[in-house]
Amino acid sequence: MGHDVVHGRIAPPNPIADDGDDYRFCSTCAFGAVCVGSGVDKIALRDLHCLVEHVGNYRPGTTIFRTGERFSAIYAVRSGTVKTRLVDIDGRELVLGFYLPGELVGLNAIHPESYPCDAVALDTVEVCRFSFPALATLATRMPGIQQELFRRLSKDIGNAALLAGDYSADERLAAFLIGLGRRYAERGFPADTLHLAMSRGDIANYLRLAAETVSRVLRRFQDQGLINVDGRDVAIAKPAALFDLARPILQR
Repeated sequence: MGHDVVHGRIAPPNPIADDGDDYRFCSTCAFGAVCVGSGVDKIALRDLHCLVEHVGNYRPGTTIFRTGERFSAIYAVRSGTVKTRLVDIDGRELVLGFYLPGELVGLNAIHPESYPCDAVALDTVEVCRFSFPALATLATRMPGIQQELFRRLSKDIGNAALLAGDYSADERLAAFLIGLGRRYAERGFPADTLHLAMSRGDIANYLRLAAETVSRVLRRFQDQGLINVDGRDVAIAKPAALFDLARPILQR
């Protein structure tokens, strides 16, 4: 997980987890730790007929699943970043979330039995496709699988609720950057060196702000020495000060 040198400078790490093979789970596998902790390796999963399909590459802008399609599988991001969205009858987009390697997409389809949103690749994306019927069967043998599903579903609901209050643009953007950094750290990458695969417009849409507001707040954060911005790369220079701004949201 070293740093690459691009155009004479050190590029921030991009959390790509495509490091598994036929015998080893990827380092950020959604269920790898649960399976290994239960004494089940990747070969044993195959023997249990719980085949995991590696699907991709999805190019930027490609749809992984669409609103209304019948629910049959949960997807774990293997590399790249995925955006979920709703598009209304007038073609207006509402961004619901962003997913990094190791995170599960499609959990919100379990109850309606159809996908309630689109999942779109923001960059080159590979996913692991878990057949949900097979996963549900495996969960009866390994309670840890079911617990992990519940934990991640609960986390998704909590993340969606974070930005529902009457918060300022500074608080929302600070919470977004700190939250993204924490998710990087969970995957073994520095929490203060971020690559934003999503556009400023996507970030603004997700935070329910205007794109101009996001750009203005990023500039102000940089002028205040809180962050350093280089295109889509953001280095958090003063994490404690940025967390203080985000505190009303993150400690709610």
